[in-house]
Order: sequence, then structure tokens, then C-alpha cells
Amino acid sequence: MASSQTQEPCAPDHENLEMMKERIQRGQWIRAAILGANDGLLSTTSLMLGVGAAKEDRRSMVLSGLAGALAGACSMAVGEFVSVSTQRDIQKATTSTNCEGVMKLDITSVKETKLHETEPKLPTIFSPGRSPMMKVVIEDAKTFPSSSELRDDLQEVLPNPLKAAAASALAFLCGSFVPLLPAILFARYIVRIVVIAMVTSLALVLFGGFGAHLGGSPVRVSAVRVLVGGWIAMGVTYGLLKPFDSEGRND
Repeated sequence: MASSQTQEPCAPDHENLEMMKERIQRGQWIRAAILGANDGLLSTTSLMLGVGAAKEDRRSMVLSGLAGALAGACSMAVGEFVSVSTQRDIQKATTSTNCEGVMKLDITSVKETKLHETEPKLPTIFSPGRSPMMKVVIEDAKTFPSSSELRDDLQEVLPNPLKAAAASALAFLCGSFVPLLPAILFARYIVRIVVIAMVTSLALVLFGGFGAHLGGSPVRVSAVRVLVGGWIAMGVTYGLLKPFDSEGRND
């Protein structure tokens, strides 16, 4: 009687697994793209405002933004490729071992097994903290059902490393072009700084709210959190580099 009650959550039917796989795959790409675009938006804006604080030349701001966008996109692509590749290798080996072990366990021991005891962890140098895709994959993996079919299905859910790297770089570049566009269009220094800050703030709210909606988090709270964090990052960068502008004028 007890075994029949505990067996249902450990053996989801094939149709439910397929539906969950499709939902996870769609959500992974969208949410990872939002995270990558948000990184590109905030890092490029902060870099451009910092350079603009020290030097009011529009050309310097635009060039610094372009350099930051290209360097950041390459860095994100390499980090994404390494993280996803390492995670696939570790997940494949760990899942294979776990599935063989589950066959030998009774129902009660499977029920008492905690997620953190079987969840594979990346080495410190391959931490997913810099990888938008791996943030999403690890978060979704916590809700993925444990069953004997996990061995084959989980490999299909994990993204291809090359596709993940290309998507991460593209998302970063898309976010970077948000502050670059007003920097190119507006020549006056004050107007350029204000427009960049306003456009970036609006984009932060949109990215934060949409990402929270997809992840099931409170939209307003998440949007405000992202906006305030972005303001702090932009303000600190601008404030710390502003003294270099007065020093240059004094010389």
C-alpha cells in the first residue's frame, strides 16, 4: 500500500516527460537570452558612462562602448561554451551512475534521497555564475523529475555548447547596442548622458520584468531590484571616474 503511494512521483509517464522537456527547452533559451542581454546592457552602459565622466568626447564614449560590447560578447561566448560543455560531461557521467544506483534501491530510500546529494556541481573555475544558460539549466534541473528515463531525456534538455555560446554572444551584443544607439545619435554631452541613463533604465525594467515573468517570480519586485542595481552600478562607475575629468582640465 505504501509502495504504491510513493511510486507515482518517481515514475512520470512518457507524455508528461515530453511536455516538460519542451517547456524547459523553450524557457531556457528565452531566459538565458534575457540574462545575457541584461549583462550586455548594464556592463556597456556603465563602461560608457565611466568613460564619459572622465572625457566628454562622444567618439571616446562610442569606441569604449563598442570595445566593451565586442570583448564582453567574446568573453560570454567562451564562458558559455566551457560551462555547458563541462556540465554536459559531468551530468552524463553522474546521471549514468545515479540511474544504475537507483535500480538497486528500494522505494523508501529513493524517496528520502535529497536533490543536493545527487546534483552535479561544477568546479570553481567553471562556475555557472557567469553563464546565463547554465543559470537557467541548473534552476530547471531542480524541478526535473527523478526517474529511470532521466538518463536519456536530460541529455536532450541540456543545450548544445556551440549554440549556447553563439546565443549568449548575440544576446550580449543586443543588450550592448541599447546604450550605443543614443551615444551615436546625440552630440551634446548632457543630453547624451541623460538619454543613455533613461533608455538603459527602461530596458532594465523590461528585461527584469520579462525575465521574472518567465521564471515565475514577482514581476514588480524583480523589475525594481534590477533597476536599482543598475542605477547603483552606473552611479558608482560615473562617480568614481568623474574626478579624472577635473584633473584633466586643471592640467
